Amino acid sequence: METLLVITNCPDEESANTIALAAVEAKLAACVNILPRVQSVYRWQGKVESASEIPLFFKSTTASYPALETCIRERHPYALPEIIALPLSQGLPAYLNWVAEETIQ
Repeated sequence: METLLVITNCPDEESANTIALAAVEAKLAACVNILPRVQSVYRWQGKVESASEIPLFFKSTTASYPALETCIRERHPYALPEIIALPLSQGLPAYLNWVAEETIQ
């Protein structure tokens, strides 16, 4: 089973905490890091925008990804949230095993 790093950004602490807690409680992610605010610059509906956002890093697996994506989308306040998944090709084997054990199979 492949381990993933799933990333999204939230507009505020409340939505970040709600999404992180829901994902871990449902065993869709073994861990979620809620990072300090970052400034994002992006194009949205033909205009360049700038917003302060809170990044979330989910440690999950390919088996859990579809349900994790649904969990994020159902709770995310954005019409089109960034949800991307990066495969982790290397890592401490014990840690990667822990991620697999703490997520649904």
